[in-house]
Amino acid sequence: MVVNVLFAAGRQRWAEYEAPLREAIAAVGVAAHVATEIAPEDVDYIVYAPNSKLQDFTPYTNTKAVLNLWAGVEAVVDNPTLKVPLARMVDPALTQGMVEWVTGHVLRHHLGMDRHIHAQPGDWVHAPPPLSWDRKIGILGLGELGTASAQMLSRIGFNVTGWSRSAKEIEGVAAAHGARGLRDVLTGSEILVLLLPDTPATENILNADTLAFLPRGAVILNPGRGPLIDDGALLSALDAGQIGHATLDTFRLEPLPADHPYWRHPMVTVTPHIASDTRSDYASKTIAENISRGESGLPFVNLVDRDRGY
Repeated sequence: MVVNVLFAAGRQRWAEYEAPLREAIAAVGVAAHVATEIAPEDVDYIVYAPNSKLQDFTPYTNTKAVLNLWAGVEAVVDNPTLKVPLARMVDPALTQGMVEWVTGHVLRHHLGMDRHIHAQPGDWVHAPPPLSWDRKIGILGLGELGTASAQMLSRIGFNVTGWSRSAKEIEGVAAAHGARGLRDVLTGSEILVLLLPDTPATENILNADTLAFLPRGAVILNPGRGPLIDDGALLSALDAGQIGHATLDTFRLEPLPADHPYWRHPMVTVTPHIASDTRSDYASKTIAENISRGESGLPFVNLVDRDRGY
């Protein structure tokens, strides 16, 4: 039996995914027809990007699952026409990319690299940084990416505390939860990393009130989701010196408009949503695994909890 897999993620992505996706599905022993155009009633699986033209899932009456190409599902999870299981993208390469970005930028700010990179000739200031175990790092969000990043920073020696909505236990990482836990993590974070999903409960989790809990001069890294931050409040906190620097990889509107104040602010670093890019060869293997599981009657992995929104 041949399964029909619809690729609904745009022409540019199709050129990137066509060969590795077909190879990955064949490698798990599934005979598949993978294409960008298939009669809706014949589609078994949809490989999907939320910015696809496909927004109405109603005609796809026999589809078994929608397999998201992105880690974030906020743009599709509330689609009322989507009635089948939705899986988000979780793969080792995506996780590794995030760990590398977070670790690199934490070390950059911990070691004060900018001061030396941009120092003028003759600017000799002997001010060694503290050791990692004397630096307090907070991570908001202890999902796949947050946990992996927290554990890597812990292995380097940093004093890491993570926060999540519900209680978690993570080897090598202190974990807090709930409203009181959030305040405790914020007040103790010299460098704060945001890796929460974008949900109504997390929007503007960093606002004028919560930014004030951070130690004066704290650094913020946001490779998570743009709406986690109240942009106006962050800019005000930067101008006031409450926040020493913000390194931002995700934004409410992307690409970040050329006239956005973040581009011009001396204490903001913008990276163009590169912290954890989806790589076609690795992502295709994750998709193929779920298709294989679906055809074998096994539960899909990385399923989205519709109630929580991620």
